Amino acid sequence: MTFLGISGMQYTGESFPDARIIVAEDSNVFTSMIRTRLKELFNIDVEICRSFEDLQAANELSDEPVTLAISNINLPGAENGEALEYLIDLNIPTIIFTGTFQEQLREKLLAKDIVDYILKDNIFAVEMLAESVCRFLTNHRHHVLVVDDSPTARALLSSRLKRYNFRVSLAESGAKALEILRANQDIGLVITDYNMPDVDGFELTRRIRGARGSHELRIIGVSSSTDRLLSARFLKVGGNDFMLRPFIDEEFYCRVNQNLDTLTQIKAAQQRLP
Repeated sequence: MTFLGISGMQYTGESFPDARIIVAEDSNVFTSMIRTRLKELFNIDVEICRSFEDLQAANELSDEPVTLAISNINLPGAENGEALEYLIDLNIPTIIFTGTFQEQLREKLLAKDIVDYILKDNIFAVEMLAESVCRFLTNHRHHVLVVDDSPTARALLSSRLKRYNFRVSLAESGAKALEILRANQDIGLVITDYNMPDVDGFELTRRIRGARGSHELRIIGVSSSTDRLLSARFLKVGGNDFMLRPFIDEEFYCRVNQNLDTLTQIKAAQQRLP
């Protein structure tokens, strides 16, 4: 049964019984809620680890790799964040589920390249966690093209997108972007810089829109410029969204999700047409 989540993500009723998910959490209430909801939505039987010792045993006593970890910052036996360090050191994708939100802590968590963090401070916390899990398990189906003449900017955007499990292609110019798009019809999102030497972001968007509409491919423009009218100009040539650098991680991921959610819903609606 298809339905929309609280953020607009479309659930299809698909199950992921082969996904191995570890929940490192000592609260009986939250472990019960998480276990029940992920089983209902995705037919996933999560493994509960109530202490740091349990977490180490779950990882080290099994040959099956962990698909995703959901972890509190502090656990019995790891009161100073050792559980998170352990997971990150092992390159295990991790969603933090925490009741604490401070600016310094947020920056520290994001610097560790976690997948996401979810706050326990609202009634939708477990639903938001379930959506984050679903996005991680399905984002590899989305192919994103990043277009920027700056190697540093391309690397930063690519790193952010791969953290969330997207497939990513990179283009150093507008001309290269058009070449990649012709060869990869599955690309559903283009994130393009405005200021490029050969084909700028405006012209690239015009050329893309000459071949593919918004119902097939979404375009997000980005720029470090202080010109606030760039967003209006970009939208008028066929862009779907626009962001000014430097990005806030949460806003960037939200914009990417919203555009891909819209694309998914459009395609689903088209399939239902007679």
